[in-house]
Amino acid sequence: MTILCVRFQLPPAREAVLPRLLGTLEEFTPVVEALPPDGALADLRGAERYFRRDAGELASLIRVRALAWHGVDCAIGAGPGPMFARMALRGAAPGTTRVVPGEPRALAEFLEEQPVRALPGVGTATARTLCEYGLDSVGKVAAAPLSTLQRLTNVRTGRELHEMAQGIDRGRVVPNAVSRSLATERPFSRDELDPDQHRRALLCAAEELGSRLRALGKVCRTLTLTVRYADLPPSRTGASGGTPATTTRSRTLPEPTAHSSALTDAAYRMYEALGLQRARVRGIALRAEGLDPAEQASYQLTFDPVDEKARRIEEVADRVRAKFGPRAVIPGALAA
Repeated sequence: MTILCVRFQLPPAREAVLPRLLGTLEEFTPVVEALPPDGALADLRGAERYFRRDAGELASLIRVRALAWHGVDCAIGAGPGPMFARMALRGAAPGTTRVVPGEPRALAEFLEEQPVRALPGVGTATARTLCEYGLDSVGKVAAAPLSTLQRLTNVRTGRELHEMAQGIDRGRVVPNAVSRSLATERPFSRDELDPDQHRRALLCAAEELGSRLRALGKVCRTLTLTVRYADLPPSRTGASGGTPATTTRSRTLPEPTAHSSALTDAAYRMYEALGLQRARVRGIALRAEGLDPAEQASYQLTFDPVDEKARRIEEVADRVRAKFGPRAVIPGALAA
């Protein structure tokens, strides 16, 4: 089978455009997994035979339709599994398609030259640990004993690293809907350098997400932060053409929540981890993902009276906003 991993070059109005782009993919295959805020996986099993075209030709058709119907270009990676498709996408420039052949020898050669950071799920901390021991490429990780990888990381991560480096791709495309997420964006009227303004935008976005989640009776499991910068040189963005660079970070929350305080705290932590220094920021977006009904979520019991008081105040504030408007009750930091 062939899997496509698509990253759309979306305009700022991501929430409105992405569902229509997913609809374009679904014209070729019903097995499409949304990867908010700007990507998707598509399983072409059966589509190549039905349309009598290979993965590269189908990817070209998808690019043309996305451009013609929605004015959005994309980069596409194609491979025999989700892992290879994601890795191929890393080397695909906007407006191009990179295909990893399915032959075992070609797959081995492709993996051999990849940096260890290219493996899906390998974060900064894991990559740093592996590189400290000379395991800076996928080929070197493949040659390392399983016991060594497990000692450097942990039992589960070591086993997954060993399998991925050997070319074993256990991933699959799970059809979902972009409606399983909520997003909001706070653009700035000018390139903003002030970290205090960045934090105010995060606070405002987290308050809105929390309010919307509670109104829908939902909780989220993951929070994703996207920071859009001003135009940067090709060496920073990886491409030219004046497209604003972005940084995206995701964090799995300790427990599913719709509590504005918890969302704000997670957003602040992700922002601080970026270590931005006088970055010219054009906009900040937050996305709540992995939505589930609030009544089905499990919570850690707490005896903290401060937390209980904050939740009760939040319930009262929601009722006031429902009656008098969204700005009837706002945090003091947003009142100025």
